[in-house]
Amino acid sequence: MRVISGSARGTKLTALPGEDITRPTVDRVKEGMFSALQFILPGARVLDLFAGSGQLGIEALSRGAAACTFVDQDRGAIGVIGKNCRAACVAEKSRICQSQAAAFLQRERGTYHLVLLDPPYRHNTLAEILPAVAAVTEPGGTVVCESEVAAPLPDACEGLLKKKQYRYGTVLVTRYEKER
Repeated sequence: MRVISGSARGTKLTALPGEDITRPTVDRVKEGMFSALQFILPGARVLDLFAGSGQLGIEALSRGAAACTFVDQDRGAIGVIGKNCRAACVAEKSRICQSQAAAFLQRERGTYHLVLLDPPYRHNTLAEILPAVAAVTEPGGTVVCESEVAAPLPDACEGLLKKKQYRYGTVLVTRYEKER
């Protein structure tokens, strides 16, 4: 696992062993995801929810995002995120929070231009968390969800409108935009 592009290009990132806690996004999915986001990243405030290793938020920072908040409930994942942010030289632009996603969203007062969601598969997590995500998404902002192909996702949710879906084998990437 590595940073694909930008200021930290080529930096090797680590993840917790196994896929019980984290499931790193494969490079071709990450490349496709970020090619679609390239024009909204410069100066963006990013939320990497269910951050795992932090690779998605770090990729965003490497490509010009102004700041990223990383959220994961697992203490081990939080340690890995900090280590990866330091390795990629993006720690000064990073805020790392150990919290359950719904609890974080309930108390968060800031808003984000881009929200990256890669929760555990097969738990219907995305459909359940989208209303709370909408509340912290800036008008005109973007939400990108990584899921299994069969995940039930609404066409619209609290001002978030499904704009595009990309399929990469067994992985589905869904892009929402928030109404202005």
